[in-house]
Amino acid sequence: MRIENFELLSTLLKQQSGLVLTKEKAYLLETRLMPVARKHNLANLDQVCDAVRTRQESAMIADITESMMSCGTQFFRDKKPFDLFSTVVLPQLMAARDESRKIRFWCAGCSSGQEAYSLAMLLKEQQEQLQGWQFEILATDLSEGILAKAKAGIYSQFEVQRGLPIRMLIKYFRQNGDKWHMDSGVRSMVDFKPFNLLEHPRALGRFDVILCRNVLTYFDQPTKAKTLSHIADVLAKDGVLYLGLSETVMGVSEEFKAIPDMRGLYQHADADL
Repeated sequence: MRIENFELLSTLLKQQSGLVLTKEKAYLLETRLMPVARKHNLANLDQVCDAVRTRQESAMIADITESMMSCGTQFFRDKKPFDLFSTVVLPQLMAARDESRKIRFWCAGCSSGQEAYSLAMLLKEQQEQLQGWQFEILATDLSEGILAKAKAGIYSQFEVQRGLPIRMLIKYFRQNGDKWHMDSGVRSMVDFKPFNLLEHPRALGRFDVILCRNVLTYFDQPTKAKTLSHIADVLAKDGVLYLGLSETVMGVSEEFKAIPDMRGLYQHADADL
């Protein structure tokens, strides 16, 4: 690929999604964008770039962005943050919300839905103790294609083997051929919507728990800071922010601080969990 075409695509992706693509990751363009080229009847990525320059087709630009933003995920990823949700975060929020009896969750950058469904299954597991409570799980992603997969709740054998306890697989999934179908009761607990994290989420409402795990790693420092500032605006003062275990707010945002002994979990800088 010509250097000017790499620069065109990397600039486009930064503008559209916040994704920062370094030159050592240029190989991802070849592997992920050739299907886009074929879809638009183009022979290679240089022709894709020529089409972007001359035609500025919104459908092609959307396809390019969605293809590059697709990232892997799994059920109960890293496990410990979900254990903390059940044993610490949820009980403390329920004590604080005893009057309203309503808790809202936002899974930002939800990909194919495993994270949001993991939360839903944890709530299902405690449904007898949670009677009378209202839980809302909003899951958003930039890619409408990946959201369609998430809404369908259909996963391969490989996907359900990654992090999902066999007990939950048997309890909440139905096998059909080589695919596993999520229980409709669990699927109905999650509302999937398209949303670009470069925008302000005020229209989504206020949340008690926000999961933005392994998303900021794709952004440069200013975009990380802006995203965290937006998240701070819509997270309740006693709410909890989940980031990926390799992510941090240190040196990026002064609006959050780490929660002691709870790796990956953060709260407003002036709050006490």
